[in-house]
Amino acid sequence: MSTAVLDTNQEYNRAKLWQIGFFALNNTATNLYMFILMFVSYYAAGVAGLTVAVVSMVLTFMRVFDGITDPIVGFIIDKTESKFGKFRPLMVLGNAILATSVILMYTITHTLPQEFQLIFFILTYALYVVGYTFQTAVTKAAQTVLTNDPKQRPVFAVFDGIYNTVVFTIGQVYVASYLITKHGDFNIGLFTELNTLAIIIAAICTIVAVIGISGKDRKEFYGLADMTVNTRFRDYWPILKGNKPLQLLITAVTADKLAFSLLRQSVVVVMVFGILMGNYALSGTISMITVVPILLITFIAVAVARKRGMRKSFVQATWIAFGSLAGLVALFFVFDPATMSGGVSLGIVLFVILYTLAMGFGQIPSTLVNPMIADVSDYETYKSGRYVPGMLGTLFSFIDKLITSLAPAIVGFGVALIGFSNAFPTVNDPLTTSLFGMTLFLAFGLPALMLIISLVCMKFYKLDDKKMEEIQTELARIKAEGKVEETEAV
Repeated sequence: MSTAVLDTNQEYNRAKLWQIGFFALNNTATNLYMFILMFVSYYAAGVAGLTVAVVSMVLTFMRVFDGITDPIVGFIIDKTESKFGKFRPLMVLGNAILATSVILMYTITHTLPQEFQLIFFILTYALYVVGYTFQTAVTKAAQTVLTNDPKQRPVFAVFDGIYNTVVFTIGQVYVASYLITKHGDFNIGLFTELNTLAIIIAAICTIVAVIGISGKDRKEFYGLADMTVNTRFRDYWPILKGNKPLQLLITAVTADKLAFSLLRQSVVVVMVFGILMGNYALSGTISMITVVPILLITFIAVAVARKRGMRKSFVQATWIAFGSLAGLVALFFVFDPATMSGGVSLGIVLFVILYTLAMGFGQIPSTLVNPMIADVSDYETYKSGRYVPGMLGTLFSFIDKLITSLAPAIVGFGVALIGFSNAFPTVNDPLTTSLFGMTLFLAFGLPALMLIISLVCMKFYKLDDKKMEEIQTELARIKAEGKVEETEAV
C-alpha cells in the first residue's frame, strides 16, 4: 500500500469526551468481576474445601480456557451486525452471563456433596470466562469506532486509569479494612456481601457504557465499510504472522501484565502486608494513600502519550516501574519489615514512595493497551484492507491470557515449594526466612524481570505518533476514493 503524505487538516472520527468516559466503564464492569474473583481461591479452598493444589490447577486451566474462547468471540464480533449495532448486544450478554456465573458459583458450590463440588466449580467458572470474554473483547474492538484521532485515543486511558484505580484501591480498602474486620476471615458472609455490591455496580457501568458507544456503533465507522475483505476463522494465524506490531505489543504487554498479576494476587498481597509487614489492613491504608499520586501519574503518562505518542509513554512508564520494583527488593534488605507497620518511619515512607511509583507507572502499559490495539487494528486495515478489530483484539487477549494464566500457578507452586501445599499462607502464619525470600521474589523480583522483556519488545515497536498520522491519512484517502467511485457509478 502506498505511503500517504501527511495532511495536517485530516478530518478524524472524533468522539465527545462524555462518550469516551462512558464507554470506558465497560472495562470497569469487567474489572469489578476480576477484582472479586481475585479472592476466589480463598472461597474454593477455605469455604468449599478444595485443596490448594487443585484450586491452583483449576485457576490456571480456566485462564487457558479464557484465552481459547477469545478468538471465537473475536470472530463473532467481526461477523455481528444487528439493528442494535455490532458491540452493544455482546456487552449486555457478557455482563448478564457474568452475574449469573458468580451467583451460581458462590451460592451452590459449597452446599453440594464433596464429590460434586469440583465439577460444579469448574462449570460455573467456565461460564464466568465466557461472559468475561464477550464483554472484554468489546472494550478492545470498539476502540476503532470510538475515535481514530491519534491525539484523542490516549484519552480513553485517562478515564480507564481513574476507574481502575478506584476499583482496585477502594475495593482493597473495602475488603481489608471493612469486610475482614466485620466477618473475621474470608467466609461465605464476606463473599456474599462483596459479590452482591460488585454485581450491582457492574450492571450500572455496563448500561452507561452502552449509552456511551451507541452513537458510534454504526456501520459507517466500521473500517473501510463495504471495501473490507471477507475474513475467515482460519485467517487468524496469517494475520498474527504478518502483523509484527501486534506480535511485539502482545509480548510487551503480556510480560507487563504477568508482572503485576503476580503482585496483585490476593495471596501475594497477604504475604507482603499480612505476614512480611505484619499488618494486612495496611494494604488498604496504603492503597488509599496512593490513589491521588497514581491518578496524577496516569494524567502525566497520557499527556506524554498525546504529545509524543503512546509508545514513548509506554516505554518511559515501564522503566520507572522497573526501577521501583528493584528498589523495593533492596528496601526489605535494608529495613526490618516489622518496623514498617508500627507508625511513620523512613522505611515505610520509602516503601510508600516506591510502591506508588511501581503500581502507578506499572499500570500505564495496561491502561494504554486498548487504544494501542486500535492502532494495530488500523495498521492491519492499512496494510491488508481487512477491518477485523474483534480478531485483532482477541488475538491479543488469547496470548495474553495464556501467559498471565501462569500467575496463580506460579504463586501456588512458589508457596508449595516452601511448605504451603495444603493451604495458602494467611495473616496468622509467622514470618520465616523461606517465606521472606519467596514473598520478595513473587511480589517484586520476578515482576521486575518481566518488565525487562517488555522493554526489549517495545524497542522494535514502530507504531509511534508519526506513523499513525500517516496511516489515518492513507485510510481516509482510500475511503474518500471509494465514495467518489460509488457516486460516479450511480
